[in-house]
Amino acid sequence: MARKKKKSGFMLSAFSIILILIFGLGILSHLLPNAQFNGEEIINGTGTVGASLSDILMSPILGFESAIDVCVFVMILGGFLAVINKTGALETGIKVLVQKLKGRELVLIPILMFIFSVGGTTYGMLEETVGFYVLLAATMVVAGMDPLVGSAIVLLGAGSGVLGSTINPFAVGAAVSALPEGVQVNQGLIILIGVFLWLTTLLISIMFVLSYARKVKKDKGSTFLSLREQKKAEKKFGTPEDYKEQKEVSLNGKQKVTLVLFGITFLVMIVGFIPWGEFGINFFDGFTGWLTGSSLGSWYFYEAALWFLIMAIVIAIVNRMGEKDIVDTFVDGADDMVGVILIIAIARGASVLMSVTYLDNYIIYNAANFLADMPELAFTPLNYLLHVILSVLVPSSSGLMTLSAPIIGPLANQLGYSVEVAIMTLVSSNGLVNLITPTCGAIMGGLALAKVEYATWFRWAIKIVLTIALANILVLSLFTLIF
Repeated sequence: MARKKKKSGFMLSAFSIILILIFGLGILSHLLPNAQFNGEEIINGTGTVGASLSDILMSPILGFESAIDVCVFVMILGGFLAVINKTGALETGIKVLVQKLKGRELVLIPILMFIFSVGGTTYGMLEETVGFYVLLAATMVVAGMDPLVGSAIVLLGAGSGVLGSTINPFAVGAAVSALPEGVQVNQGLIILIGVFLWLTTLLISIMFVLSYARKVKKDKGSTFLSLREQKKAEKKFGTPEDYKEQKEVSLNGKQKVTLVLFGITFLVMIVGFIPWGEFGINFFDGFTGWLTGSSLGSWYFYEAALWFLIMAIVIAIVNRMGEKDIVDTFVDGADDMVGVILIIAIARGASVLMSVTYLDNYIIYNAANFLADMPELAFTPLNYLLHVILSVLVPSSSGLMTLSAPIIGPLANQLGYSVEVAIMTLVSSNGLVNLITPTCGAIMGGLALAKVEYATWFRWAIKIVLTIALANILVLSLFTLIF
């Protein structure tokens, strides 16, 4: 079938979209009532503090300070991936995998999405997925699809789990711990609601991704990518035809060892991020403390960055790379991440400005007063929509839970509504927004690595997100009626 011509079109860059949003927030802070202070402390919900020009201009810069741990992690991750690519093990491994599947590549989609979703529902796997965008984008290109499929596997897979968090300490845990004394919750009910949200969202996501992947695999002209994106993707990942022309390949001994070490690296990182102590598991206490200063289960981005640095050196030595070759390769890989780091930091600037102007405080307090007059069946959908809006401005799950749960939880309790449903409404709405918001650094950074423009992702994913939102509201309303 003839390849359809696609217009390159005009699309704003991720930088421009975020900066426009930041300036919009600055203007909004002047349009709302002025905040009243009791001494040096603001009286909650009375208004905002108008942003000065310096506040607006400085917020993207201060975003670096707020996101420095993630930025360091991503930079070292880039160096690690460059070393892996230098060995040729990953590229060869992908070719071998596709050869073995022999036309059954689509089975990878539900399997991988489920695996990512497990990480999302248990420990909030999001920023940690950045390194997988390149890997999955390349895999899907070799399999005859496009980088958008790879991005969707990672983002919608992990995002489905985060949206339906069951024991995720950064969402459910943060919300429950933020509740004031006297407001009791049933953890079992929270987990049950989370499972329903998780699995329904995952099923919807898999259906959409499989449908699109089949179309692209059948007809490359069906790709949603613009001509500019296709050219960038071809330059980065090649084309399916490039791989079809090659003879069957196999992994040599060094490449097999490299892939094993590659897998171990990510496995240890995942184990390190899961807060085992929160679940009463103390088996990993003492592990890696001598290496990173924190045992497995207490890791965050600095510890993960050190781990990737160490494993990059180990893999380079296994492949007998010289000292200069190791350093040059690692530095080049870190350099490739500068654009991603800039996006992550600038995206964090929106949250910085929200905090400085007390805009987040104003929205949540006044919205809570509005919700207090709503019947229960209207309370849940409106609470969901409120936190969809708020999550665009405060994409951090732990940040939003800390801000909102102490207000919405007691309100639901006072009105005689289910506190568990109210908590999961906050969690799921935040998870929904983090599938598509430009203020989420992990999304913007991951898409940049996969050579997918944010505008393209938004246009492609908006139908999925709206479908998921409707399904979430139905699930939450059902539990409202039951409990």
